[in-house]
This record gives sequence, C-alpha cells and structure tokens, in this order.
Amino acid sequence: MHAEMIPTGPSWTLIFIRELRQPPHEVWAALTDPAELDQWAPFAAKSSLAVTGDTTLTMIDGDERQDLPATVRTAAAPSLLEYTWGEDVLRWELEPAGTGTRLTLRHTLSHPDTGAMVAAGWHLCLDVLQHLLDGEPVGVIRGKDALNHGWEELRASYERQFRR
Repeated sequence: MHAEMIPTGPSWTLIFIRELRQPPHEVWAALTDPAELDQWAPFAAKSSLAVTGDTTLTMIDGDERQDLPATVRTAAAPSLLEYTWGEDVLRWELEPAGTGTRLTLRHTLSHPDTGAMVAAGWHLCLDVLQHLLDGEPVGVIRGKDALNHGWEELRASYERQFRR
C-alpha cells in the first residue's frame, strides 16, 4: 500500500493506493452499498452511495453516533465515486489491474493536522475491506476499538512519514 499527503490549495489531500484482488464491480459494491459499508467503513450510510445526491453518513464509536451530512457528487460505476463527508471530500478511483483493482482514495481533509490519524483509520478500514472482499469478514473496526488493532502504532508511523 502507498500513502502520502500532498498540498491541494489551502487544504491537504491524503492519498492511499491499494491493490485489491477483486474486479472493480465487486469493489464498487463494497464502496456504495450501505450493508457492505457497514461491515468495513468508519461510518454507516443512510442510503446507497451509487446515486448522486444528499445523504447522511453516521460515525459510530461504541454507543455514540454522530450524523454528518454528505453529498454524492459523482457516481460513475465502477470507476469513480466522489462525495463529501462533513467538510471533507472523498474521491475513490477504481482501475482494472489484471484480474483485480487498483484502488486510489483521495481524502481531502478540512483539518490537515489530522492527516496521520485519518491515515491510520483508513489503513485499518482498507485491511478490513480486503478481508470482506476475500469472503473472510473480520468485523468492522471503528472508533476507540481501533486502539485494539494497532491504530496508535499506525498513526505514529504515518506521522513520521508525512513529516518528511
């Protein structure tokens, strides 16, 4: 997996690139279907992200819930998905790579000082996504539960990497 932070005007964009073993249409379903998102993503989606328009993404941390407004800006199956998440923008690009998919996530952060924390979270989420796509779900890792799965070590590692 490749990860970096780059300046994009007044904000910063976190870029993750991951090679997945499944074809783009399978990855697309995991990125857009609320039932699949609920098994790996840091939020629950009120509606399908495969349709442009407004929705709600709910952050979940144990019993705590926080609804954030979202707008799906682009839903071009199975290659491009872009939506707002609160003040942030997430852009998912899917390219065929052999029999699998090259997934690029561009997460433009409204608060760039959170880059290492966000990177650690997405790292864990994308690990869980790969298990789900492989048919070996391990269960969603959200909120404080991430501390039990190496989040702090990942955050420290990304912090060192992004300072270079």
